[in-house]
Amino acid sequence: MKSTALIIGASGGLGSALCQRWLQEEQIDSVIAVSRNPLSDEKKKSPKVTHFIHCDYSEAAITDTCKKINTLTDCITHICICNGILHDGVHWPEKRIEEVNARALQDIFTINSITPLLWLKALVSIVKGKSDCIIAVFSARIGSIGDNRSGGWYSYRASKAALNMLLKTAAIEYARRAKNVKLIAFHPGTTDTALSKPFQRSVKSENLFSTEFVADHLVEIMKHQAIDGELSYIDWENKAIVW
Repeated sequence: MKSTALIIGASGGLGSALCQRWLQEEQIDSVIAVSRNPLSDEKKKSPKVTHFIHCDYSEAAITDTCKKINTLTDCITHICICNGILHDGVHWPEKRIEEVNARALQDIFTINSITPLLWLKALVSIVKGKSDCIIAVFSARIGSIGDNRSGGWYSYRASKAALNMLLKTAAIEYARRAKNVKLIAFHPGTTDTALSKPFQRSVKSENLFSTEFVADHLVEIMKHQAIDGELSYIDWENKAIVW
């Protein structure tokens, strides 16, 4: 039975690095890359990245994408859900409560919290079976309520905390319906991507990770996870994060 790695958010910095990293694994026969944006020609040259699917991440598109995925492989063993937002041309992390607005909260919750859950909703019927499947969803330490000491960043903090609760709830249901699946809420650390670029000036060089570094650590973590029916909330060092 051929083994497939599925990368959702494959055009981003970490998603792209994960695609390339999974290609180096002998037990992975193919990589399916899902992206809202077009993939570069260079990413399409790899002979093992056999399928590229464009998806706008709407609920209907996610459902249709999973139907396509179901026709492409019968054994998905690793899934990375990488999509998320901290800032863009419209939204920016709030420093004071006066900067909070409903539209920003709704937009950021949709991307960071709701969209990953919609993927898990659509994937459950595909991944359940006899083969172990590890699903890593990109969360963040800033979503930890117990670790919040500095305040601010209301929308991003809350959306990641909500994501963690949604993943915990999904893990409980997956443990009943898809006993072969393990869920991970993964904190990659501060990674050199567009998401962290405006905030890198205050980060020590040794604490700013390349996308390749994070991809290496996540792949190794996923390779050694036990199927225990629990959600693990861990960082790039495989250390547990307080809820």
